[in-house]
Amino acid sequence: MPQTSQKQSLFVGIDIGGTKILAAVATSDGRILARAKKKTLPKDASFPLGPSWLTERIVETAKAAMQKAGLTAKAIRAVGVGAPGPTDIHSGRVLTAVNLPGWQDGFDLGPTLSEALNIPVYVDNDVNVGLLGEHVFGAAQGLSDVVGLFVGTGLGGAMILNGQLRRGFRWSAGEVGHTYLYWPGQQPMDIEKIASRGAISRQLTSILNQGESPILEAIVSQRSDRRITSGVIRRALAAGDPATQRAIAQAQEAIAVLIASIANFLDPQAFVLGGGLVESLGESFLAPIREQAYPLFFVRHRVDEVQLLPAALGDDAGVLGAVALAMSLSRGR
Repeated sequence: MPQTSQKQSLFVGIDIGGTKILAAVATSDGRILARAKKKTLPKDASFPLGPSWLTERIVETAKAAMQKAGLTAKAIRAVGVGAPGPTDIHSGRVLTAVNLPGWQDGFDLGPTLSEALNIPVYVDNDVNVGLLGEHVFGAAQGLSDVVGLFVGTGLGGAMILNGQLRRGFRWSAGEVGHTYLYWPGQQPMDIEKIASRGAISRQLTSILNQGESPILEAIVSQRSDRRITSGVIRRALAAGDPATQRAIAQAQEAIAVLIASIANFLDPQAFVLGGGLVESLGESFLAPIREQAYPLFFVRHRVDEVQLLPAALGDDAGVLGAVALAMSLSRGR
């Protein structure tokens, strides 16, 4: 059992995703003592699920992490949570989370978890939390102005300006995936529909179902399902699949244009790129983005000093960002 002097430096970080809930106990220097993970929702629910059921699931995951670390709630100074939706950090209310049952019209997650755990709980949007983790413990340490882009099911974004997260008037700043592209005579389309892993997967699934990619067919036939995951995309690229190469090249071009547009508007020191697709493909995904983005920067002065960095924390970005959130918002309390 930790002594009282240690208590002030112990936090729990919780990352709520569409498929899994991850919780970790960590120290204030980012050292993880224990982790716990549960599926967000049951595979086949035979009963209606609501916010109460999911809250219990989150509480169970947090308690499991504390138990693995040999700790009780009394040893934890605060809990941080990354939630999949815009969040009012003052009230702890998730304003909407379209993929979680009962949260579409908002849910008071912070107060509910705090009462259940008997620990102060602080909640923010999961992408904000992911960038905060990289800023405090990962690739963006020491930078005062940085934009995070996370290529996953969607295309998430967050901004740290003058060393502080920019959350916005309606708690929705940084939604770069919903930057709209427009051509005369066509409907505006957000960039997420081109550049996210989800968009690429949908495009390749259609090609696969039409029998137009023998290479993809051979890869997915080795799986228990036919989902186009980041790993499948990586293998298809390595095998030289033309359809996958086209989809990835299109996404890279769109992200490069997005980065240049943000650079021309905000002039940050760096961009941190993360998410499952970036982690899976690595530098081979980032290098063409750099090559296409830099020539589009309007101001050429010191253009090469603007960094395009891979995220460093991987799966721990969410929980360590949540720890950083708890550390920041619990100061002086």
